[in-house]
Amino acid sequence: MKSEIAMRLKLFLAVVYGFFGLMPFLVNAQSEKFIDISYDRGPMIGNNKDWADELIDKIDYAGVDVRFGWRSNQNTYYNYINRFPSYGLGFTSALNYYSEIGRPMGIYAFGEFPFGKINVDRKWNFSYYSQVGIGFNMNPYDAETNPLNRFVSTAINAHIHFGIKAAYRLTNSLEVFSSIGTKHYSNGSIKKPNAGVNFVPIALGLRLNLDNQPFNPGSKPEFPPLEKRGFWNIAAYTGLKSYEIGEKAYFRGGVGVNYLWEISYKYRGGIGIDWFYGAGAHERFPDENISFTDVNSFAVVGSWEWKLTEKLYMPIAFGVYLSKADLNQEIAGFYERIGVRYRLTDHVFAGVQIKAHEAKADFFEFTLGYTIPGKVRKIVNP
Repeated sequence: MKSEIAMRLKLFLAVVYGFFGLMPFLVNAQSEKFIDISYDRGPMIGNNKDWADELIDKIDYAGVDVRFGWRSNQNTYYNYINRFPSYGLGFTSALNYYSEIGRPMGIYAFGEFPFGKINVDRKWNFSYYSQVGIGFNMNPYDAETNPLNRFVSTAINAHIHFGIKAAYRLTNSLEVFSSIGTKHYSNGSIKKPNAGVNFVPIALGLRLNLDNQPFNPGSKPEFPPLEKRGFWNIAAYTGLKSYEIGEKAYFRGGVGVNYLWEISYKYRGGIGIDWFYGAGAHERFPDENISFTDVNSFAVVGSWEWKLTEKLYMPIAFGVYLSKADLNQEIAGFYERIGVRYRLTDHVFAGVQIKAHEAKADFFEFTLGYTIPGKVRKIVNP
């Protein structure tokens, strides 16, 4: 029960953190505001297990999405290099109820990023998007009353959705669009089983532009000189992980030290070392002699930072284990990481990421870190 409460609190705080990270865009008067309404339909995908195939045969997914968003036309160089992205808040719900999974719903923050060169006059527009939030109204696994649903074992989960989108502008006020993506519900292995609910929805929708004005941010803004320098990022990861069905969640965490280089106005990249630790091994395996390497692992990691604004950015990483801790269920020789971080000051940052093995969640990382900038090696004028 305590771990369930902690999980819900952490998921709630992660979404609140994401919302507040986007709030500067909401209060900015220089933005194009819109409402999206779409109908989704698509298959549920599984993991090639017999129980998963049996459950998938019962489910015919259809849903609706409603989003309120804004596209800043403030002509900053961050907006320009990201092709004036859109941000906002949304709500999604499945239309049908199934006794095994319930009627999944979600509230989320989203970002939508156009493809191609900036051309505000074209009718056709293509973009990619991401949604991160809380999924709820789900019927979790229960050994007696709901044994078939091994996809999720908690009623509240993370809602994650990635996809691509095509839109056609009919008038200054109205657009039609279609999208396809992957919608995922998971608790990040805080409680097992947790194969994750996955849909592949194809959406048809309408966008109503509330300002009834053409989007026109103006000419290319003036770029400041780019200071080519290195940065040391020192980050502490904390989270919870359950290892077996019916077992409580244990502390999972670690420390990462990365050196990143200012590649461009938009990206930083570099390399570093991660250390991970899993608690509870003595309790889980009381008859075994637990060594240091059974619960501690080390990895070399390639890191990438995509700068969305001066303070908001996405960390993306790929790590290769130098030594694995088998008792921590590190099931592959490598791992992936993706998330969102926010600079509280010039040196302090906080964020949330998901660490995964072969796209299967290891644990949610709630991160607090410190950046040490190096000396400027080179100044590149735009």
